[in-house]
Amino acid sequence: MEKVTSAIQVIPVEYYMYISFALFAIGVLGVLYRRNTIIILMCIELMLTSVNLLFVAFSAYHSDPAGQVFVFLVMLVAAAEVAVGLSILVMMKRKINSVDIDLLSRLKDEK
Repeated sequence: MEKVTSAIQVIPVEYYMYISFALFAIGVLGVLYRRNTIIILMCIELMLTSVNLLFVAFSAYHSDPAGQVFVFLVMLVAAAEVAVGLSILVMMKRKINSVDIDLLSRLKDEK
């Protein structure tokens, strides 16, 4: 019986690993060096996307849909993270009129 290959299996899995590592590294550097809350949230989403790319690639190579189901769960967590992060961002803008992450400690002092 002939094995059926998908389009994602044509590209070697190492290429997916390289691009995923690059995306994750860009995300980590963005979280560590940027002070803008919106940029930090975008970098966290970039890290989650790189992990999702690896899950999809590995599940396609092994012909196992479990990785793609896990990607769906990661996307649900990412949506919840965005909702909570943006609500904190709106609260910061209202209270201290800035979205600088260094000023976040001021929120606990105000009543």
